Amino acid sequence: MSGHSKWHSIKHKKGAADAKRGALFTKLAKVITVAAKTGGDPEMNPGLRLAIDKAKESNVPQANIKRAIQRGTGELKDAAVIEALTYEGYGPGGVALLINCLTDNRKRTAPALRHLLSKYGGNLGEAGCVAWMFNRRGVITVAGEGKNLDELSLAVIDAGAQDMETNEDELTVYSKPTELTKLKKELEQRGLKVLRSELLWVPKETVKIEDPAVAKKLMTLLEILEDDEDVDEVSANFDIPDQILSQAMTD
Repeated sequence: MSGHSKWHSIKHKKGAADAKRGALFTKLAKVITVAAKTGGDPEMNPGLRLAIDKAKESNVPQANIKRAIQRGTGELKDAAVIEALTYEGYGPGGVALLINCLTDNRKRTAPALRHLLSKYGGNLGEAGCVAWMFNRRGVITVAGEGKNLDELSLAVIDAGAQDMETNEDELTVYSKPTELTKLKKELEQRGLKVLRSELLWVPKETVKIEDPAVAKKLMTLLEILEDDEDVDEVSANFDIPDQILSQAMTD
């Protein structure tokens, strides 16, 4: 399993244990608000449906979800305007970073990101400098505990997955962005337990990081970025050996 994919797995497990619930709910509400700008009916707006599902996975109250939709559709007139912005740059070791933000103040967001990247050995770049290194893909994480991974892999391929990676007791399944919801339903109908389903920027190629000090600095930067109130998603094209990555995420 690639370092980038393993990081997402570790991040979710760590987040489930120590995430600040209020901050998490706020971030997920922003995602819903932006998605609802193109329509408040989740049956007609796949992006909104996906955002709502993600919020429910984290136990966001229905009242919060409703208010977030109303902000996006304009029903709450006094609500702040949330913008979706993408920043590009580099982290320690020359790792490419694609940072998706949801913010009500771009004058705050860009300087804050520039400061963080500079502090941890990176830099903010121009638009388009690293976006070409990533593909948008549907990513589904399937529980594999207690199952034969070979049989599970065959079932996933038969369901229509493009590709997959194994990681201990989980299977990471990839699809085209437009087929994410369909594949998730197909996997669930086959009796498989879907832990998460997301649209992510997945790197085409990765940069090998074997220096523990660089790995630690990179993981620290990524965790701080993920905790930032304006950051929705961070994608990075690194590959770090499992032992070094696990140490860098826990030290």
